[in-house]
Amino acid sequence: MSNRNTKEFIDLLHKTHRAEWEATPSNQQAIQWLNDLIEFLFPDNHLSKLSTYEGILKKNQIDLENILLSYLDPAVLAIEKTVADFYASLETIYENLREDAAKIYEKDPAATSIHEVIVSYPGFYAIAVYRISNRLSKLHIPILPRILSEHAHGKTGVDIHPGAIIGVPFVIDHGTGIVIGATSIIGKNVCIYQGVTLGASQVNKDLSAIKRHPTVEDNVIIYARSTILGGNTVIGHDSIIGGSVFLTKSVEPFSNVFNTHQLRIDVKQPPASLTA
Repeated sequence: MSNRNTKEFIDLLHKTHRAEWEATPSNQQAIQWLNDLIEFLFPDNHLSKLSTYEGILKKNQIDLENILLSYLDPAVLAIEKTVADFYASLETIYENLREDAAKIYEKDPAATSIHEVIVSYPGFYAIAVYRISNRLSKLHIPILPRILSEHAHGKTGVDIHPGAIIGVPFVIDHGTGIVIGATSIIGKNVCIYQGVTLGASQVNKDLSAIKRHPTVEDNVIIYARSTILGGNTVIGHDSIIGGSVFLTKSVEPFSNVFNTHQLRIDVKQPPASLTA
């Protein structure tokens, strides 16, 4: 590459990066804000004095406002009101997450306490980030919810799009490899195990404005590695979807769906020398 071409390329990169930076929040600031908020809601290893709680929350609120101001036009999004609306819903988010944690504890025989679930379970962390990013998404905040959800994805292996609708309580057990698409609808008291995909039956940009992902009604259990696809696919309430099931059609309420693959185990007779 000649010196002239190098300069033109660098100029192009600078212009492109500047335009993208101006329209994107800082990943580092966004994740720090998220960490501070979760630490406020669920302290890990220390307790702040009661008198400091209000100050911690106020700082977190100012940090969110500054993040939004760094890449959004106040003429397009009423940032101050949007931030106020988010924090007005924080108590509900917290109460919902307590219900999620309690249900995970109830379902998992390995859990010794609700607090253990909150401070150590990756499934709970993924749900917490989802409920925060989902609220931001409902307030029409762009990009930031995806940065948060992808951070949780990288940390836990659970990929939940902020646009998905998920009822309370919700249980993720183990979690690794779970994918929940943007237009998924999940009811109350649903339990999903590792490797489950709620996906689209086809990937086509022209379908971005329609429902592409399944609906899972209340009280459903979906066991490991099952794949459920399609915007018209409905898993009826109180159903059980067994492991490694592939579904592209709806099932009625109270259904039990299992893979028909049969495992065969042949036990060989031990050599005569071992039985003598």
